[in-house]
Amino acid sequence: MNSSVSSTARLLGAGLRALLVLTAICGVVYPLAVTGVAQALFHDQANGSEIKDESGQVVGSSLIGQTYHLPKNDPDDAEEAAKPDLKWFQPRPSDGLGSNSVNTRYALILSGATNRSADNGAVGGRCTEDAEGGTLCAQVVAAKEAVITDNSTASYRVGPEDVPADAVTSSGSGLDPDISPAYAGIQVHRVAERNHLDVERVEKLVADHTRGRTLGFMGEPRVNVLELNIALKALTTS
Repeated sequence: MNSSVSSTARLLGAGLRALLVLTAICGVVYPLAVTGVAQALFHDQANGSEIKDESGQVVGSSLIGQTYHLPKNDPDDAEEAAKPDLKWFQPRPSDGLGSNSVNTRYALILSGATNRSADNGAVGGRCTEDAEGGTLCAQVVAAKEAVITDNSTASYRVGPEDVPADAVTSSGSGLDPDISPAYAGIQVHRVAERNHLDVERVEKLVADHTRGRTLGFMGEPRVNVLELNIALKALTTS
């Protein structure tokens, strides 16, 4: 009997020591080590890849897109469609899933795209004005018409062939922070006109904020919309 109690006590003691050691290693030492390395070597990324404006205030993350809409006539009206503020460069469409009341810059609770196939609503294999409402094709056609209308000015006309795919489709997450140089390019004249700037200055702004392929071969050239709009704001207030 005494041997059984002694054996049980030893097992409990060994288990308790293992618990304390593993708690110290996995719950204290390892998290502190990882946090220390991240802060020392990857400070910006570890803190959310924050972007600050010219005043030093954090205005967002380089990894998450933002919308640039005009205020609603009735903020409490969920049915009222938000209209883009055309003095800013516009991001990709953000057709997310669900809604939330925390991050009101996006009507999202889960990130995600439409999850519809490329031929959803297609007529004769093509997206046309006859596409059935509510389908992906109908959304693309409507978005394309809006891009052409919004970005055409008195001296510059956007043609249907000028509209790139990222201007009318959301990304897989619906939160893509970047747009293609082509999409930024067709917005230049409208942004210049709305902000009373020379087109050449806005074109240079886009060129300065265009990043090439990662490591020279991965991905596509891109423009971070938030960084571009921060630079635009600085240009208009200088």
